[in-house]
Amino acid sequence: MHDSWLSVLKDDLLTKDFLELKRFLQSEKARGKTVYPPEQDIYSWSRYTPVSKVKVVILGQDPYHGPNQAHGLAFSVRPPTRAPPSLKNMYIALKKDYPEFTPPPGNLGLLTPWSERGVLLLNACLTVRASEANSHAGKGWEKFTQKVIDVIAARKGVVFLVWGKPAEKRVAKVDRSKHNVLLSVHPSPLSASRGFFDCGHFRKANEWLVERYGEGAEINWSLEPVNQTATVVEKNKPAVTKKAEKVEEEEVGDERELLEMENREVTRVKKKRRTRDSLGEVFDEDEEEAMIQATIAAEAALES
Repeated sequence: MHDSWLSVLKDDLLTKDFLELKRFLQSEKARGKTVYPPEQDIYSWSRYTPVSKVKVVILGQDPYHGPNQAHGLAFSVRPPTRAPPSLKNMYIALKKDYPEFTPPPGNLGLLTPWSERGVLLLNACLTVRASEANSHAGKGWEKFTQKVIDVIAARKGVVFLVWGKPAEKRVAKVDRSKHNVLLSVHPSPLSASRGFFDCGHFRKANEWLVERYGEGAEINWSLEPVNQTATVVEKNKPAVTKKAEKVEEEEVGDERELLEMENREVTRVKKKRRTRDSLGEVFDEDEEEAMIQATIAAEAALES
């Protein structure tokens, strides 16, 4: 956990409830259960987005429960895993807000650039048992992550992107006069068509940030390799800021080069059966066909 978060959450790590949660996780390990994300990634959200850098909060529910998916950031997956259905729908909504937005090469789903720019990607539960959606719900994570939300809500104004009823409950006590709370249905293929695509949240978040803090406070939502893209809604900034960003871009460029290499490897991997989305919805067999058709339509819209 990043020091900035540890300093404000340290007392919560010593509570009876949290110690019970730790015992539960140890028992899962002792029983030979596979738990996602990997242990070293459970708190990666805190390392990518320190407390003082939080501008936008996107709330998820449950980590992805398949291999090489969850890595501690809500909705994000590491390459060579391609963007799951909910994330693809986020790309569609983002492109409606910013037509110049282009999904990552190979339609991958690594969202670390957003986190590094101040978007906290936080799940309600921070772990899950392999292949069992919501298997760690009600074990104590929700109370801990609610404290994370409360810490943010007690600081300067930020934007909360709240998708779905469970996420809405998490921000029920957030001061709307201090923060901008944007509500919509979840981007899951089973609900996105009921208003998510046209919610305009990515643009509205930036408009509020600029109005509150001035030019340069907005989020650059681009996920393309730095050396190949003109930034989305990137404004002119002071020379000192540009110099600092140049150093950051050089570092991120190395990561993007690796990402592209991994993407080329994807073309040599046999396509596997579609994994069901574990964020917000748990699909049964009767619903899967509807989800697949919705996803195909979403992909077609994104490519058009």
